[in-house]
Amino acid sequence: MPVYGLDSEYLFFPNPEDANEDGLLAVGGLLREDWILSAYERGIFPWFNERDPVLWWSVDPRSVLFFDHLRVQKSMRPYLNSDEYIFTLDTAFEQVMKSCANAPGRGKSRTWISEEMMNVYTSLHQMGVAHSAEVWRDGELVGGLYGVSLGRAFFGESMFSIEKNMSKLAFIRFCRLLEERDFDFVDCQVPTSHLESLGAENISRTEYLRLLRKALEAPTQTGRWTV
Repeated sequence: MPVYGLDSEYLFFPNPEDANEDGLLAVGGLLREDWILSAYERGIFPWFNERDPVLWWSVDPRSVLFFDHLRVQKSMRPYLNSDEYIFTLDTAFEQVMKSCANAPGRGKSRTWISEEMMNVYTSLHQMGVAHSAEVWRDGELVGGLYGVSLGRAFFGESMFSIEKNMSKLAFIRFCRLLEERDFDFVDCQVPTSHLESLGAENISRTEYLRLLRKALEAPTQTGRWTV
């Protein structure tokens, strides 16, 4: 399939099913709040290296975590039961993004978390649709994740660990919270062994788009989230 070129003066995305074999759908457009939200609503996400043009993707298969498939390994139970680790929401969004940008790559290259990307997602956070989860130990941020919430879908963007297993701890606690709030799934985007170890599974793009349409029928839970 051809890769579409987008006009920055006209917000438009082609059918995500038209993405090429690698999942690349389009190039161009703007890295702006309205473009990003419109993309997510259509099963598309931005992913590109700094100084490159904006690239828009809709991969097939798609990595998704359903909460009844969340896998909590025995090795994680001491962390989950410990009072040493404090879990919070939306208290250090920018710090989480910077930590994700500086973390060793796993799956998607971290070089895509540029200053421009940080600015636009921080703006989405201020709009109440982008959220972060943090894990603290002795007042220090040791793990976390961030992403975007629309309807009953959460679009996970990146996670990090400064100490062993802290991204897993953040992810498990966050998924349990999303389930309590009646979310349908976490969109993990690109399949990785790390996410698969936590219970993420691969589904077809067609099935993902069907589930997404259903999830978007619900209102978005905007504003600052708390535990």
